[in-house]
Amino acid sequence: MSLEKNPTTGKVLELFGPTVEFLTSPQEAQSDFCVLKGTIPLGVSVPLHSHADTEDFFVISGEIEGLRQDSEGYKWIGAKTGDYIHVPSNARHAWRNVSNKPTLVYIITTKNMGHFFEETGRLETNTSQPVTSEDLARFAEISTRYGYWNASSEENASVGIRMSF
Repeated sequence: MSLEKNPTTGKVLELFGPTVEFLTSPQEAQSDFCVLKGTIPLGVSVPLHSHADTEDFFVISGEIEGLRQDSEGYKWIGAKTGDYIHVPSNARHAWRNVSNKPTLVYIITTKNMGHFFEETGRLETNTSQPVTSEDLARFAEISTRYGYWNASSEENASVGIRMSF
């Protein structure tokens, strides 16, 4: 691979609402990280979770709120087009789209996280794919294998995230 403008692999995966497009592949031997373009539809949240992988987010369009945890508890922080958010390793965090359109973000993360998305995501289709109990069980098994923590429905509700599946 050599210098490339606006790379994409053409792979888009749906993750129970949000989608990720792989701009660089986690299989790319000459890259140390994975870059994705994420889309969070209107009214959709990414539940509270944590993982050892560092993530950086750059808001391309729309508005998003990120949930952070500090010594005083959880707090939602807003980010708009042009804002950059760094999520350190093992930080508990969540996302929710608070704009009136889909929110687009660039995600810069580890190859390991890219592999996780490949295993948990479903190929994007033009039709809505309902989440099944098998999908959730598979997600939980893969999360455990990667050492990722996912909050319970009750923990998500306590910070304002309603699980719709």
